[in-house]
Amino acid sequence: MVMSGLPTQVAQGGDAELADALGRIALRAAAVVMRAYDAHVPVRLKSDASPVCEADESSEAIILDSLAHLFPAIPVVAEEAVSRGIAPEIGREFFLVDPLDGTREFAARNGEFTVNIALIRDGAPVCGAVCAPVAQRLWLATPDRATFCIAKPGEDLPRASKRSHVRGRSAHPNDLAAFVSRSNLDPTTEAWLAKRSVRHRTPVGSSIKFCLLASGEADLYPRFGPTMEWDTAAGDAVLRAAGGFVLDETGQLMRYGKVEQSFRNPGFVAWADQEAARQLG
Repeated sequence: MVMSGLPTQVAQGGDAELADALGRIALRAAAVVMRAYDAHVPVRLKSDASPVCEADESSEAIILDSLAHLFPAIPVVAEEAVSRGIAPEIGREFFLVDPLDGTREFAARNGEFTVNIALIRDGAPVCGAVCAPVAQRLWLATPDRATFCIAKPGEDLPRASKRSHVRGRSAHPNDLAAFVSRSNLDPTTEAWLAKRSVRHRTPVGSSIKFCLLASGEADLYPRFGPTMEWDTAAGDAVLRAAGGFVLDETGQLMRYGKVEQSFRNPGFVAWADQEAARQLG
């Protein structure tokens, strides 16, 4: 499949080469994030009271420059640019970028933050890269495959033979394990969990939760507090490719490109097992 906006060497390889390119970009951005993390750069608040720091801005600059070079015809919606009022017109394909997902975790120095890049096509996340710089973990997604590898920020993307295929686990409806937000667990999510057989809860920051679901480490992740599309898209791509999905409050697959909502997400539940979602969602 040859896609618009891609240089020949990437376009000929289709989604697999595109996902690899996103992985390389994420690793370059992750190196900048780690330099800031090691330097203990301070975190400040934006006008909407959300946290930001030099790492967010430096990471986003690298990602935007790289995407503009490789995919000049594909629009990019990036968190820090949008916070400055810069949001391009989007079509059937566009990128969503969160250059540092989990800035609160960055400030708390618990390592649970990620670099997220996703390609949206016709409202769905079809390719993605999620890099957890401190853990040196990288997940990649194409429409039909999710992979995981150990990858050091700033180094080249490990070759395909060094990556493992990941798949979500089958749930046991009476013994469910859930990931919950470490920094933003809201009352609606608490109430939703209380009505279901969720016996185990693990608080985790950032989009790592989606990727750990995809890797078979829990069954679900509910979130009814506010999120933005760039917070979830790359992790959603990984989870879908691993056999799971993210359902919104109406029970529909999460859609992306909600310009009329300023790219805000509704509440959602991410599921590793589609049968459990049908029974319990």
